Amino acid sequence: MYRVITIEREYGSGAAEIARKLASQLGWRLWDRELTAEIARVANVDPASVSFCEERVDSKFQRLVKVFWRGSYERSMPLDHQTFDPDRMVRVGEQVMQEIADEGNAVIVGRGAPYFLRDRSDVFHVFLYAPRAEKLRRIQDLGTRLHEAEDMVDTVDRERIEFVKYYFGADWPTRSLYHMMLNTVVGDENVISMILHGMRALEAQSA
Repeated sequence: MYRVITIEREYGSGAAEIARKLASQLGWRLWDRELTAEIARVANVDPASVSFCEERVDSKFQRLVKVFWRGSYERSMPLDHQTFDPDRMVRVGEQVMQEIADEGNAVIVGRGAPYFLRDRSDVFHVFLYAPRAEKLRRIQDLGTRLHEAEDMVDTVDRERIEFVKYYFGADWPTRSLYHMMLNTVVGDENVISMILHGMRALEAQSA
């Protein structure tokens, strides 16, 4: 029986809202921004530090910035804040996600969850994507200007590709990892219906 759903996504595909509705319909806990906050709590750092590292590979520039910060006003800040980088974010993230999965009744959005939880039989994995025009429409509906939306669509997923290749040695998306890959252009409610139907159908097969 599935007790956790992971939602991996292309940027702008509407996954955050779909995950929110799905969790609400199931009566499960949503782990999206809440996951960032929990990783920050466990690591004892500011949530902004986690947000900066999420689904990014630590660049040489970022490392130079850290070297520059040492010995300046950052010296008065906790060491954990200074040393929190994508490497540590991945270690803490895996710990947190395994604990969430152990507890169950959770919908987890991104942050490498399908890879951290790939060996668990109680986790149902979904990948959401959309045509470029649909992604731009959804992002603009949130109040973002077109040129900014285009820039985010072009760059965010590229960072996710690099992140997954670096930390998991896999291509993104790893198609064999997912139980379902759905085009969100069909609408949020239809996507949610297909996720629930597919999950229940697999549960029935294994019963």
